[in-house]
Amino acid sequence: MPFNSDEHFVNMAEWLALESEAEVQRMAERRKLFGSAKAERSGESILDLTILDHGRGLGGRHLITLGKRNRTAPMPWHRLSAGSPVVVSNFGDDDGASLSGVVSRRKPDSLQIALDHWPDWEIFRVDLAADEVTRQRMMSAIHTAMQSRGRLAEIRKTLMGERPPEFGEAAEITFRSELNASQQAAVRFALSAYDVGIIHGPPGTGKTTTVAELIVQAVERGAKVLACAPTNTAVDNLLERLIAHQQNVVRLGHPARVSQALQDHTLDGLVEQSEEMSVIKSMRREADDLFRRADRYTRAQPARGEKAELRREARQLLGHAKLMEKRAMDYFIDRADVICATTTLNPSLIGERRFDLVVIDEACQSVEPGCWIPLLRCDRVVLAGDHCQLPPTILSREASEAGLKTSLMERVINLYGSQVTRMLEVQYRMHDHIMNFSAQQFYDERLVSDASVSSHLLCDLPDVAARELTNSPVLFIDTAGAGWDEECEPEGLSRMNIREAELILKYTQELVDAGLSPKQIAVIAPYAAQARFLRRQNTLQDLEIDTVDGFQGREKEAVLISLVRSNPKGEVGFLAETRRMNVALTRARRKLIVVGDSATVGGHPFFSDLIDYVQSIDGYRSVWEITDVE
Repeated sequence: MPFNSDEHFVNMAEWLALESEAEVQRMAERRKLFGSAKAERSGESILDLTILDHGRGLGGRHLITLGKRNRTAPMPWHRLSAGSPVVVSNFGDDDGASLSGVVSRRKPDSLQIALDHWPDWEIFRVDLAADEVTRQRMMSAIHTAMQSRGRLAEIRKTLMGERPPEFGEAAEITFRSELNASQQAAVRFALSAYDVGIIHGPPGTGKTTTVAELIVQAVERGAKVLACAPTNTAVDNLLERLIAHQQNVVRLGHPARVSQALQDHTLDGLVEQSEEMSVIKSMRREADDLFRRADRYTRAQPARGEKAELRREARQLLGHAKLMEKRAMDYFIDRADVICATTTLNPSLIGERRFDLVVIDEACQSVEPGCWIPLLRCDRVVLAGDHCQLPPTILSREASEAGLKTSLMERVINLYGSQVTRMLEVQYRMHDHIMNFSAQQFYDERLVSDASVSSHLLCDLPDVAARELTNSPVLFIDTAGAGWDEECEPEGLSRMNIREAELILKYTQELVDAGLSPKQIAVIAPYAAQARFLRRQNTLQDLEIDTVDGFQGREKEAVLISLVRSNPKGEVGFLAETRRMNVALTRARRKLIVVGDSATVGGHPFFSDLIDYVQSIDGYRSVWEITDVE
């Protein structure tokens, strides 16, 4: 059924406004609820920091490295990673001035932050920030799309179901990568799309490899390509593949948001290394000197207008330097065959340039308004991702339920189905028994394992002992009847299950004792409180513990999942979001361990099917069988 285009765009603008309000309100409530001592528990704030080091980054930005003022105190667990927008403020002065910055590097005991201005404080607080700049770019893109003409109007009509998508003949291709049949078919199909094509990549199917091959083939056919993804990590993953293919590629974005190893391919990095940069720096130094001379106090009265003239010369020099820098930037953008950027790229860097092809990887992780920023500049688009995994993260329940949670890719699949979609069908990650349940629930049993992974086990790894725990792929431990009830965190924000956590850590230690490295293991808890408790109790260095969201796109040899919910009412909360569970269940390569209460979760059809499945593969155990329950 077609959408009313104008109504849909008006709705998207309203949803973004609701999301903005929700994010600002959430940050205010967090700050107020936790106060100073408890703020760090959210993972979105770090307190009592001091400057350990400082320097200058690209574009003259200040790079300050912050660590705990008490150097014996560990940095708390937090969600601030490279690229996170943050607010830096004077610790202890909640109503004082603050500076906006971006996390440029994260280490276990410190955090490096890029700032445009020097922070004139001694003790610092860092908080995750709302990204209003990004939201404004989305708003602008929506309004432009509503008024579109020409080719953009045709693309918009197709994406709204008002104009059918068209396809040409699939061309003969000499592939540059070793692709399986379904990957090759997806590349051919995407190249044949005149308007929109979709590559559906379930877990472990080599979607990024396929997307990179598509871009290489498009460039060989003379196309200029804009390659996007909603996260910096996803953009960098794609960039690495394109560099390996020796593509002429430029990465846009704040240098602090780009992996350190890829800095030489960023626009800032290329300009920094250009011949013009020495002249630009010289002009800026001269301008700074002129400003200092103009501001200097002297005993002699300066000639009338002398200070104003010095400042005018300084501004003129800075203007020339900025113009030279812009010309250098334009040079590198114009000569690139592929531009890589997040979907929320800065439109001013692109100017009026258009692209023969826009590719949006991990498209299902972006809200639809975010996709319209690159869509404004394309003649055709390919969306890649998996609508059966996590949807975009949205704070406003009202906006989510109204429609913001539905990604552009999911909506287009709902419109056209297989007419615009090709699915990658071979996965290279999981043992068959780990894969099969998700294949049944989400992928119409079309997903199959490559022979290289279909039967691999932990005991096949070097130095891992063959034990009951390591020579089978799936274990579901049912805690029904044990009285391991869930409980609310003291602040009431999330849920935890202490006995489940203790059992998870016991099995984690057993895996390590069998020869597995903690780096090869992940512990996943759907609830943040359970993840926090597990981190506090864990003694294994390099063991990753996080919520489901933190592991999307990731994999480990062994994954342990605590379902947490155990209550007499059978309430499962947001465990009912089955796409979230699909992500959790498909992170493991060789061993999946799930701990949960069947009496609670078994009332939901998805978990009832999961329990039936693990019983069918002899992966089910009652907690009464494996431990002395108190």
